[in-house]
Amino acid sequence: MTIRSCLEKLAKETPHSAALKYCRCKEWHTRTWAEFLSGVRAVAEAYGPAFALRPREEAVAIMLPNTPEWMEAYLACSGAGVAVVPIDPKLHNDEVAYILRDSRAAVVTTDKSHLEMMKAIAPDLPDLRAVVLTDGADVCLDPIGGVAVCDYEAIKSDPAVTARSEGPDAWYAANVAREEDVASVIYTSGTTGRPKGAMLTHGNFIADIDGGLEAFGERVDSSDSLLVVLPLFHAFSFCTNFVLGLFRGCTMMFVRSLYTIGEDVKLLAPSVVMSVPLLAEKMFDKIDASIKASRAARFLMCVGLGCFVKRRIVASLGGRLRFMIVGGAPCPLHVLQGYKRLGITVLEGYGLTECSPVVSIAGPKCARIGTIGQKLTNIEVRLADKNENGVGELQVKGPITMKGYWKNDEATKEAFDGEWFKTGDLARIDEDGLISICGRKKALIVNREGKNIYPEEVENRIGADPVVSDCVVVGYTSGGVLGEKVGCVVHPNMDLLKARNGGKDVAWEDAVKIAQDKVHAQCQDLADYKRVRKVVVAKDPLQRTSIQKVRRVAYKGTLDE
Repeated sequence: MTIRSCLEKLAKETPHSAALKYCRCKEWHTRTWAEFLSGVRAVAEAYGPAFALRPREEAVAIMLPNTPEWMEAYLACSGAGVAVVPIDPKLHNDEVAYILRDSRAAVVTTDKSHLEMMKAIAPDLPDLRAVVLTDGADVCLDPIGGVAVCDYEAIKSDPAVTARSEGPDAWYAANVAREEDVASVIYTSGTTGRPKGAMLTHGNFIADIDGGLEAFGERVDSSDSLLVVLPLFHAFSFCTNFVLGLFRGCTMMFVRSLYTIGEDVKLLAPSVVMSVPLLAEKMFDKIDASIKASRAARFLMCVGLGCFVKRRIVASLGGRLRFMIVGGAPCPLHVLQGYKRLGITVLEGYGLTECSPVVSIAGPKCARIGTIGQKLTNIEVRLADKNENGVGELQVKGPITMKGYWKNDEATKEAFDGEWFKTGDLARIDEDGLISICGRKKALIVNREGKNIYPEEVENRIGADPVVSDCVVVGYTSGGVLGEKVGCVVHPNMDLLKARNGGKDVAWEDAVKIAQDKVHAQCQDLADYKRVRKVVVAKDPLQRTSIQKVRRVAYKGTLDE
């Protein structure tokens, strides 16, 4: 089975069922599975012959926000055996240029907001043959040097292309992806060096969804609708929103923007929401604030009638929400506990790009706050080099592990121990098979006594105080002495401090003192060697990656004395 065959099966068995829902020109539209496949075929016919794409030999890139065109262009190319490189549309010129050069992408599908970028970098990309703009109808389409510039809709809707796409001699019909073909080349964030392109096959993604659903143990089928919020260029969203939708026939519904999520959830009424911790936390904060503002809701919660409050909350989320799955980074315990008190099921998953990406998931029967659930049923995991506390590096073997890094044999060799992929994450596994992540191997803080401190454990404790808006814990050295001490950088919630000050602004020096005191207070219950010794209070929010993980590497070494 491939991602392509999932789409073809749905178009054949349920052609008139809703595949996509999206807003265009302030109106909501629905696209059926039959219409979706027809569009994919047309794009494939427009791309393949015109750009002389070579399946299984080269790659193309997509640099777009979440849109139906993203999915359409992806399937048109990967379904024919051409590897696709998803790129974060918020990356800078040099970052995009590096990925396009390293992947040797032949075509870039993007939008007119990136046209100036392409004009700047395309002359230095010898493998690039075309730039396709999904909204290029009203812009100048002059070539960039020898690189063609085309309008997506114009080439897709060309009558000759449309006619060929449905015929037996179509390029898409002649080139059919196989399970072992590379579907995506997803570049890592590059926080520890130059980004590397993880080669993930059709078989990798299908195995990940198949094993994940079995481990999850919760029904997901064509009656479900998925809210597409997280960016599709990221492996977690791609697999759980896109591949899952195709595998189970769920309707995939696009929010208009991050600013309209509240309205869109009510309107679209999703049954499943995939989230990163920051989004889950912001949603919880809004729900919690509405409860605190309602005397009736507070009373019902106090007297044990929270079920009525839960009904109101679920109604405010569209009325069909069955559960949320949080992944991409550890979710703060107070957020998970808060949702649990409200009766909303929020489950954590864990994974890495190189593992397609889900490795474990907490199903309804194996959920325990603070763990990331049990491994997928079709893979093996082990802990390498366990210490006296049973903590070791989590390693993975099975059909979800990547084929390797694109054109980088040395990095591929370093990533594996035989057949076992080395995650770089430190973990422990209990007698029930529940996995707990203790921290990144490279983020581990080792003090002068040789004791190990896991930054995430300390961050969860500090982040439980609402005064702390952002937090990152890093090791630092003092006076060149070997061994690290525990330090942290925090950003205070100035709005909350103002509210607590009767609506008056709080002086920055006072905010710094309050934030530092809060950090030390939150650490009081930790072992002495885990407590924060140095607190830096930042005026600006901490740097984050595209999926809203705090960019820890940006703060490593900043506290050294």
